[in-house]
Amino acid sequence: MDAGSSSSPLHIVVVPWLAFGHLLPYLELSERLAERGHRVSYVSTPRNLARLPTLRPAAAPRMDLVALPLPRVDGLPDGAESTNDVPDDKRELHFKAFDGLAAPFAEFMAAACADEATRPHWVIADCFHHWVAAAAFEHKVPCVILLPTAALIATAHRDQPTEARPPTAALIATVLSHSQPSDRARAPPRYEQEGRQPIYCNHGVSGMSIMQRLLLTKERCTVVAIRSCVEWEPESFPLAATILGKPVVPLGLLPPSADAARCAAANGAEHATVRWLDAQPPGSVLYVALGSEVPLRVEQVHELALGLELAGTRFLWALRKASSAGAAVDTDILPPGFQERTRGQGLVTTAWVPQMSILAHAAVGGFLTHCGRSSLIEGLLFGHPLVMLPIFGDQGPNARQMEAKKVGLQVARDENDGSFDRHGVAVAVRAVMAEGEARSGFLAGAARMQEVVADAERHERYIDEFVQQLRSYSAAVT
Repeated sequence: MDAGSSSSPLHIVVVPWLAFGHLLPYLELSERLAERGHRVSYVSTPRNLARLPTLRPAAAPRMDLVALPLPRVDGLPDGAESTNDVPDDKRELHFKAFDGLAAPFAEFMAAACADEATRPHWVIADCFHHWVAAAAFEHKVPCVILLPTAALIATAHRDQPTEARPPTAALIATVLSHSQPSDRARAPPRYEQEGRQPIYCNHGVSGMSIMQRLLLTKERCTVVAIRSCVEWEPESFPLAATILGKPVVPLGLLPPSADAARCAAANGAEHATVRWLDAQPPGSVLYVALGSEVPLRVEQVHELALGLELAGTRFLWALRKASSAGAAVDTDILPPGFQERTRGQGLVTTAWVPQMSILAHAAVGGFLTHCGRSSLIEGLLFGHPLVMLPIFGDQGPNARQMEAKKVGLQVARDENDGSFDRHGVAVAVRAVMAEGEARSGFLAGAARMQEVVADAERHERYIDEFVQQLRSYSAAVT
């Protein structure tokens, strides 16, 4: 196949990190590529593949789900294939198992490249996948590293030890200092900077830091793709290519398709949470969901609960298991008497919830979120103002970015240790949910971002342009 031709299909291998916050957006990208006629090999582990949503009919004929067995590592629970299955204290063991996928992936690439009919034109690797990039390099298949957000790149660069920064630091600092205040998010708090330092350190049984993984992957890649666009983060996106020293291509936001959102809403119509929402006034309910990757400690759950009670706003809380040892997924992790006192005010569930159906419901008027990229996109797809409580990773930069765009308010935190209390929760919830000037401003900001997220043509165009970039490079080297 001539990859440079504007009509010939590409064969693209896609390898996401073992977390559903990565698996699902990569699946969305893969389906969109397959719907354009390209062949996609989507690579993960058997249990992760089995838990993916059913492939869209238009994409399924051109998608191969490639299962690589996750090696057994002593101390890692059986079946712990995604980060959602792994306790906090076993993360390094999970990385060690993940690195054990290098050999089976190399075998897959060797077999695929042995025949010109199956040889990949490109590999898309997640940011930890140095052995994916190495295998692609060995077989002379160009590789794309996919990163989640330009804001995280800029923040990580700023927090990096000074002696480790490249000489572009002075240029970036100058650009940042001359940006408009409305476009410039405030600096990371101390607790976030200190929490990020371990990514630069070798630690644990995996023997490699997160930053080493990223740099090794980037080194062997030709192009950087970012799940973002200039319209989403104009203050950060232009810096990414300079910081990374590579060509940067926006993928757009990969928002759920309108059809997927409608199907989710229809399929979730009989869910108990949706039936509860049916009985609430329009725009009155705060949806609370902080993801499942790093659940709050029991004492933090208590402060959040008491803050919701103090705010007096209706709420629907999708509560995940607390991280204290031995805590069960039940009401014991809530403050004594909380559910009785708030019976007419809110609903707490520890079961799976149809998030898209909830966010699409007319009764929901705001979203208390950890600011994971997918959650932000889904919340703003429906124009919901945000109460923000970031926990780790790119969530802090995402929250500051959204606060600067006036789409919501962060819960007040202690600068040193990141702790928060019920009063800070109540203040932020009231500001976002209580009718008045503050809420009106946040609704306006959320509506502006909704225009970016919900512009389906824009995001389809970004995918088309990404494909053209891949074709252009292929044509240049053949």
